[in-house]
Parts: sequence; C-alpha cells; structure tokens
Amino acid sequence: MKTIQYELKDGIATITFDEPNSPVNTMGLQWQEDLSALTAQVVADQDKIKGMLLTSAKSTFFAGADLKGTMRLKPADAGAVYAQIELLKKNFHTLETLGKPVVSCLNGTALGGGWEVALVGHYRIAIDNPKTQFGMPEVTLGLLPGAGGVTKMTRHLGLMGAQPYLVEGKTFSPKEAKSLGLVHELVAAGETAAADMHAKALAWIAANPSAQHPWEAKGYKVPGGLPSSPAVAQMLVVAPAMIKLQTRGLYPAPEAIMACMVEGLQVDIPTALRLESRYLAKLMTGTNARAMINTFFFNLNAIKSGQSRPGTAPRFKPTKVGLLGAGMMGAGIAFSQASKGIATVLKDVSQDKADLGKSYSAKITQARVDKGRMSALEQQTILERIHATDQVADLSGCDLIIEAVFENRELKAKVTKEAEPMLAPGGFFASNTSTLPISGLATASRAADKFIGIHFFSPVDKMKLVEIIRGEKTSDDTVARAYDYVQAIGKMPIVVNDSRGFFTSRVFGTFVMEGVAMLGEGIPAAAIENAGIQSGMPVGPLAVLDETSLTLSLHVMAQTRADFEAEGKTYVATPGEALLVSMVKEHQRPGRAGGAGFYEYPAEKGVKKFLWPELKALFEKSDVQWDITDLKDRLLYRQAVETARCLSENVLTSVHDANIGSIFGIGFPAWTGGAMQFIYGLGIEAFVKRADELAANFGDGFALTDEVKAAITRYQPVY
Repeated sequence: MKTIQYELKDGIATITFDEPNSPVNTMGLQWQEDLSALTAQVVADQDKIKGMLLTSAKSTFFAGADLKGTMRLKPADAGAVYAQIELLKKNFHTLETLGKPVVSCLNGTALGGGWEVALVGHYRIAIDNPKTQFGMPEVTLGLLPGAGGVTKMTRHLGLMGAQPYLVEGKTFSPKEAKSLGLVHELVAAGETAAADMHAKALAWIAANPSAQHPWEAKGYKVPGGLPSSPAVAQMLVVAPAMIKLQTRGLYPAPEAIMACMVEGLQVDIPTALRLESRYLAKLMTGTNARAMINTFFFNLNAIKSGQSRPGTAPRFKPTKVGLLGAGMMGAGIAFSQASKGIATVLKDVSQDKADLGKSYSAKITQARVDKGRMSALEQQTILERIHATDQVADLSGCDLIIEAVFENRELKAKVTKEAEPMLAPGGFFASNTSTLPISGLATASRAADKFIGIHFFSPVDKMKLVEIIRGEKTSDDTVARAYDYVQAIGKMPIVVNDSRGFFTSRVFGTFVMEGVAMLGEGIPAAAIENAGIQSGMPVGPLAVLDETSLTLSLHVMAQTRADFEAEGKTYVATPGEALLVSMVKEHQRPGRAGGAGFYEYPAEKGVKKFLWPELKALFEKSDVQWDITDLKDRLLYRQAVETARCLSENVLTSVHDANIGSIFGIGFPAWTGGAMQFIYGLGIEAFVKRADELAANFGDGFALTDEVKAAITRYQPVY
C-alpha cells in the first residue's frame, strides 16, 4: 500500500493515512486501491485484532475527495462512478461491521470525504484546536457527501438536526462536534496531544471489546423522528419550496441532498447507501459540479496561494495605513483594517466628518457586542486603532495611503499630491477608484511605480473581493505589496491591468446597461427584472442600478465623454445611457438614495419597494415580441462576452481572476462557476454559436472577434 500504513501490534491494528508527496490525504484512485487492500488485510487478521485506530501522518486528518479527477468526468461516466463509490462504501462497511472497536483519532481538520472517513470509527477523539474544522461542505461544490455521509449524519442527528450540516454545508469545531455527539472525547492541544489521544483510544478499546454504530442496534430511534412522524412531515411540506426559493432551481445539489436524506430514512441502511451513491454519481458527472469545483476550489485556491502575485518579494503587512475620505468606502476600509490589527488614520476635510466615519466602526462592533459575538474590550481595541483626523500631518509614517474620495480626477490629483509626502520611506499610494484609469491618476504622483489601484466594493465590511489595478508604470513589487495588504485584511485579491472601468466595473456596466436597453426597446420592466433573478443574478439590472445610483452612472458617462474628447475621440452614448439621462433629467429619478428611481420607495414602514408604475406608459410597447430565454441569455452572455474581451485585451491575465472577480465582485451567478467558466461549461462552440445569434438580433455588444475567440480557446483550463 502506497498511501496507507498498516501495523498490527498487541492486537491493535493502527491504520495511518499518509499520501506520499502531498501535504494532505485525499481519496485518490491509489488510496481507493489501497483501501481495498487494507480491508482484505484486516479481514484476514480479524481473529488477531482487538481494535483498530484510524490515524493520520499529516498535520490534518483527511482532506477529502480527489477533485481534479472529478473535473474530467462526463455524464457517460456515471455508471463507473457509481461502482467506484459503492466499492469505497463496501470497504468502509466491512471495517465497521466486523464487531471490532474502531477509533478515529482526529489530529486535525477532516472535511468532506475526510469526515466520512472519521465516521467509520465507532468512537471519535479529537484534539481541541479551535482552528480545526469538521464537516461536509460538499454542497458548496455542487456535490453531496456520498461515502456514507448523508446516511450517517441523518441517523446521528435526525432530519432537522443534520440539515444545516448537509444541505447548507455548515462546518463545526471540535467543541461543537462534542456538543453534537459527533465527537466523543476531546484532548487538550499541545505537545502531548497525540500521545493523550492514543492513550484514550486504547482505553476505550479495552473497555469495549466489541462495537457497532448506534443505528445498527435494534430499536434505534432517529432523533426527531422519521419522515412519517407528524412534526417531520409538516416540515417536509415546506422544505423543498424553501430550497427552491434559495436556489431558484439552478443548484441541483441541495435538492439532491434533501431527497437523499428523506428517502434514506424510509429504507434500510444498505438501500440508503445505494441511493446516496446514485445521487452522487449523477451530481459528479454533471456540469454544475464541474463549474463549482473549478471556481470555488481550484480558482479560489489559486488566489489564496498567490498565483496572481508577481515577483518574489517577501510577504508584506503594513503596520500603519492612511485613508483619505471618511465616507462609506473610507469608513468601511478603516473597520476592515482595524479589525485585523492595523493602525489606521482616517482623514477627512473636517474633524466632524472624520469622526462620523469612525462611528461606522462603532456601529458595526456594537451590534456584535450586543449579540455576544465580540467583547466590549475587543470593540475598544478596534476603535482605538482608528485615529480620525482632519490633519494631513497625522498621516506621517504610513506604509500605505489609500484615497477614497469622490470620482473626480482633479480632486484625486489634489489629495494625492497633498498626502504622498507623508508616506514612510518605501511606502506606496493607492486609489480606490472604481472607473478612472490608474495610469492617468498616477500622473499626479511623485512615484508612478509606487502608485496602484485598490478597488474595494460596497459595503466593504461584507464584500470579500478587492480588485488590484496595475497602472502602466506600477512595479511588480508594488502589486505584490498591494496583494499582501488585501490578504492581510482578510479579503480576496484579483489583479487586473489598467483600462477604463478595469474589469469589474466594465462588466457590471454591460449587465445594467443591457437591462436598461431592453426597457428602451419596450420590454416590460418586470420581465427584465425577473430574467435577471431567474438567471441567478442577486437582483435585476434595474434594481441594482437604483442601488448604485443613476446619477453616479451619469457622472461616469460625463467623465468618460470628457476623457474621449481630450484624446480626440468621439463618445457615442448607448441606447441604455440615453434612457438613463431621461430618467434623471426629465423625470427626476436619481435612484434609491434620492428616493426615486426605476422603483418607488414607500416611506411607510414595512412596505416593500415596487417598480415605478410610469415605466409602463413611458417605455413599454405592446407590439414588441420578447422571449424570457432571450432576456436571460442577453444578461449573462453580455457579461461573458465582455469578460472574454478583457482577457483578449490583457486587462485580465488569468481565468481564475475572471471567475472569482465576476462572482464576488458583480454577482455573476455562482451556479455557472463565473463568467469564463460559463463559456467553458457550455462548450466554446455552443457559446460562440449563441453569441453570434444574439449579436445578429441585439447588436455588437455580443459580437466576438477572431482575437476574442482565440483568447477564449487559449485560456481554456485543462485538468
């Protein structure tokens, strides 16, 4: 065996998982072969065995499935996958039904298939480390726990109790596992933890010469009752509708897990395990799982491991960061920094405005204190790290200064020149602009190589993504330091090259403007909004424009027009932009902040917003033919085409930045795996064919040049 070590001594079979040349243990093909060999060996030795220990030679217990192998699966592989899963479970079942006590010694994290390995043990002992995670987050990758996980967790915790850990993929710490009865004993972390765990395991085996799982005992009652019990049956009437409401029918895994839980409790365990295998085989060979695994595992890990971080400079963490502008963005960034231990100077034109910006952190932390999620001392420590001021001199010694002032080129130039001299030696300067090209803003800097764009998203405390924009003269070292800073405050960096709107704002603009263009064509506003929701976007294009403000869009248009004129170019407004001008200037509807936009915002408490009734009379045309599939495709394809153009133009340089940026920055539907994975999931040929159809019917926004098609093919990932 290459991935499993087996030792039988004094009646104790110690089974150690140790995948060579890997920091973690996974359920790869070699491990599955080794598991069959191990099971045969244990069966041969069963008369000599008093008990078994499941242990790990890694710092974690077990990481789970081999996801790279899953990426290569096709629907035609479902039968083979089913057989593979069944063999794995047959081996598990053999080990746990020999009558010999099995103890899982959990020295670290066990997630997904790793937790299913842990559940083979009749008794589970864990080191009490708060950083250790247990659980089955397969649903977040479009899968279900099919190596016994659904069947066992449902019988351990009951339908209601297991739902958060299976349908939602919620993970838990060793302490939580103990309180749930999923771990039986904890040992204190420290140098003797492994030895203490081993001693406890041997003691339990000595006290329990034979063992079985609780549900194998005659008369075992599932906590909360079976699906036929009145309380559970009542819940089951509502549960599918609730799942559909949350997933909009676009994510098959939660529905499959719920069905597997309910059906599995109505049959014997062998049948329940077979049901589980069938559901998993179907999900593993489907397009949704491939899309989600690609993005939420491989792409996310690429960003975490710094694949977009240039150069080899040592890791950087600033000790003091200055923020210019204490509005929503500046205040949000201040909180994010201070909560991660970074001294923050929050500067505005007046002390009152700076204090108001700091009060945002007080408000957020107070809510957490009230809920018991933070102590008053922790709150005080965070607030003490934020120095609100109206004095430029207080920025002295900052490793990084970020301007977060209004989107105006002259204002940004003014504050840059004013604050840059305060930087510590070797410090760098950043703009939080969402649209203005960084290379242009850098002309106001005394050191363009140390000038960069760091684009946060609102609200900063909730949005994980940060877009790092490299200007024409920005150095690799500055990009690397910006990358490290973003990770130091617990956020997710993507790196893009400079251009108008960069990546996220540019693609976001295509989504909302396509929606407004549809309205201008005479399509009902409600149909446009529903198309956005049905496609998987968080909200419709008109609603999101109201939130970001119609006047802001007009301001960006005006700045773009001025820039075009300065470059000797002619700016031509799109149909959507012309309609926005009409909404703001003719109808005085600036967006939600102004109390009126595409939606009405009733002042009465508890009354929800609704589409402005006048939209029908102003824009809707009864003779316009429209199709909901076309509307959905227009909204998604328009964004995907623009993303591919960004790759072709070298604004984007990686698929992982494209996918993660589109999902976490602009809300591109997660079921697709992101804007580029949407293309690859459909198949390049099918995508190009449909984009050509949309271009013929709805304009050049969908047109794919030969260069863009070449970029799509060039960047296609291979697994």
